[in-house]
Amino acid sequence: MDPMDMVRQLGAELSNWGRWGAEDERGTINLITPEAIAAAAATVRRGAVFSLALPLDEHGPMEPAFGRFNPIHKMTRYRGDDAFGNAFPAHKSSDDMAIICLQSSTQWDSLAHVWYDDKLYNGFSAEEIGAGGARRCAIGNWAQGIIGRAVLLDVARHLGVDCLAPGHRIEPDDLDAVLARQGVETRPGDIILLRTGLLGHWQRTGEPMGTDQPGITLPCARWLKARDIAAIAADNAAVEVIRPGPGEPAVGFHMVAIRDMGLALGEYFVLDALAEDCAADGVYEMLLTAAPLNFPRAVGTPLNPLAIK
Repeated sequence: MDPMDMVRQLGAELSNWGRWGAEDERGTINLITPEAIAAAAATVRRGAVFSLALPLDEHGPMEPAFGRFNPIHKMTRYRGDDAFGNAFPAHKSSDDMAIICLQSSTQWDSLAHVWYDDKLYNGFSAEEIGAGGARRCAIGNWAQGIIGRAVLLDVARHLGVDCLAPGHRIEPDDLDAVLARQGVETRPGDIILLRTGLLGHWQRTGEPMGTDQPGITLPCARWLKARDIAAIAADNAAVEVIRPGPGEPAVGFHMVAIRDMGLALGEYFVLDALAEDCAADGVYEMLLTAAPLNFPRAVGTPLNPLAIK
């Protein structure tokens, strides 16, 4: 079978096109209802807060193979004078700026990020994306925030390793096994936080993350759809395994998840400290607030997701 035919067949099976109306651009974030948010708030017991974001600086994990660069931060005023070098009469101040690839750190992919056969999520034309940005399915459609119940799936700890091996394939049965071991169940509208250990390993050792990374396989898309998962975020570059199996397409999960399911994908989420806390108290559910920056027409966004237990 042509690898793209595999994508097309699974995409048609799992499609959410029209589920929330012909004009919908929010996708599975529609599953996070006000009732789901209220229930998620009830998971907070201790008020412990964990930032899941990488620092936005030049020491990030970007490598040339990804065609992106780490954030650049520069001061535009720091001596207390104004932009033209004139001293203020009394007060002093500073200003700065940043140059950022919007998908070069902890980030959400928008539903305009990946497509095939010239169609975006919900059947919108790929022509809606141009030099001025995405007129459809841009990240601003989630500007009110991605807030809900999150469940950590600590695959690395389940397998007794600090970090999964390059190219390690996480299958649906593995996800079921982790849930069972952790004693937690998913609910419709949940956000999955998937820990491979890769980002933590890079932070500890400085070893390049590389392009051959562990992650979930294409069949996991069916697992996520069956449970009505609203979003999945991982501590790697693509959520999915970056090593296609025989006859599999590259980034096949991205194509089905984003273009057909309208599923929110988060990448480079920092999960090690949260995972340690979950292992210590045995609680793997939490409130997650992860609001995109409101960039009109952008196809991705950096963010500072907060897990609250």
